[in-house]
Amino acid sequence: MRGDSRMRFGIVGAAGYVAPRHMRAIRDVDGCLVAALDPSDSVGVLDMYAPDCQFFTSPERFDRHIEHLRLSGRGLDFLTVCSPNHLHDAHIRLGLRSDADVICEKPLVLTPGNLDALEESERRSGRRVYTILQLRHHADVGALYEAVRASNRSDYRVELEYITPRGPWYDQSWKGDVEKSGGITTNIGIHFFDLLLHLFGAAEHFEIGLHDERNSSGVLKCERAEVRWQLSIDSSQLETQEPGRRSLKVDDRELDLSSGFEELHTASYRQILAGNGFGIETARHSVELAYRIRAAATGSPV
Repeated sequence: MRGDSRMRFGIVGAAGYVAPRHMRAIRDVDGCLVAALDPSDSVGVLDMYAPDCQFFTSPERFDRHIEHLRLSGRGLDFLTVCSPNHLHDAHIRLGLRSDADVICEKPLVLTPGNLDALEESERRSGRRVYTILQLRHHADVGALYEAVRASNRSDYRVELEYITPRGPWYDQSWKGDVEKSGGITTNIGIHFFDLLLHLFGAAEHFEIGLHDERNSSGVLKCERAEVRWQLSIDSSQLETQEPGRRSLKVDDRELDLSSGFEELHTASYRQILAGNGFGIETARHSVELAYRIRAAATGSPV
């Protein structure tokens, strides 16, 4: 039997870019990270957050270990998924099979059909699947949400610019493979499409402008706003010496999206533990929109 009353976590994708934010959030909510998996063994960051965490490079050994924990009465309460996007579905299912709730980074999955199947797996397991939509917890976003809801307007003019340069490594990694990442509209844009739909209502129509491996732009008509978006990992889109551009303009008001995000993963975890996490249905709208844009841009059938 377990002698520690703290919530027990496992993590898949421990060597990834976003994993330390989750490790910090687990620590901040007084959780205990007990098991980690990644094919890369460059995970010295574990010493900072969970020095006693058991680490595996083999999925089979990781699976066996967490099953042993479950059978011994020390099973996981949560499995955190930070793996490449195309593996999210499989790793979410691993968590559900292990009798754990799942916290998964964005995008939850790459296609709406995967969401339908996950809902059935969630129902059968009796466990929950949550996703991280941390921008919704930003104070300025919360204030804007309340202002939009208090108005009767349906004519907001919105401009979203998110330009975050990435070097040649990006194209050679899984992130540069559209089959694995979903391309720039999903891997980069999913955060902001969720934010736009959260603030301004359902997507009614979109038009695509520039779209290639490193850029995506277009116009999105929501219930309450017309949005012009530009997403880019191309440094040529920036002025000289400009490190990046992260801006959301609503009429004449600009939200700076480059600051105020340090604690948002912890805020997300606190809400999940309080029973207020964002589940599959909340994630569905942005997954569907990113998928439709990707399909339209590439000429693929939806």
